[in-house]
Amino acid sequence: MTELVETIAKALVDDPDSVRVTEGRDRHGEVLQLQVAGNDMGKVIGKKGRIAKALRTVVKAAATKQKKSVSVEIVSEDEFEQYEGSEE
Repeated sequence: MTELVETIAKALVDDPDSVRVTEGRDRHGEVLQLQVAGNDMGKVIGKKGRIAKALRTVVKAAATKQKKSVSVEIVSEDEFEQYEGSEE
């Protein structure tokens, strides 16, 4: 699932090298956190959140096919670093 989110995000942004996806878990299932460069956040979220919603729909469809529960969170660089630091 991580590769799917990463591939889609890299196709949307101007700086594909800055795209990072990490996996985590919460009480509802798997959580994928997507981080992009600050100037690319709007490209991943889209007007009124339409691109983010479409990305989540595609991931949910792929996860359902594999009988998994997966959610996608789009986080800022600060939130991403904070999340990574809490895993240690």
